[in-house]
Order: sequence, then C-alpha cells, then structure tokens
Amino acid sequence: MKLVKLVHNVETGEVAEVELTKEELEQRKADIAAEEAQKEASAARAIAREALLARLGITEDEAKLILG
Repeated sequence: MKLVKLVHNVETGEVAEVELTKEELEQRKADIAAEEAQKEASAARAIAREALLARLGITEDEAKLILG
C-alpha cells in the first residue's frame, strides 16, 4: 500500500494524489514513534500519580486541594 498526500492547486482548483517521498515517509514514521513514546510516558506518569495517591491514602481531588 502506497501512502499519498493530496495536493490542491488553488489557482486551477485541481486536486491530485501524490505519493509521499522517502523523506516524507521517514518523517511520518518518526512522528508516529514520537507520538507513541509520548503516550507511553503519559501513561507511566498516570500510573505513578495513582501509586503515589494510594501510598498517601488520598484521592486526586484531595491532592488538588492540598496543592491548591
């Protein structure tokens, strides 16, 4: 399966599907990897936050009140 992008010529109104270049494909892969890493980091922070709240024996709302 080839990945394509839409190229819109605003002067003529023509819309064409163009295959992504090698560089664009590499950038897309890098962007996807970075997004996945960010999701994993966010999930890890959420788990750590929940573990800390459990150790302290307080809820998230109570922690917000304390930290105000």
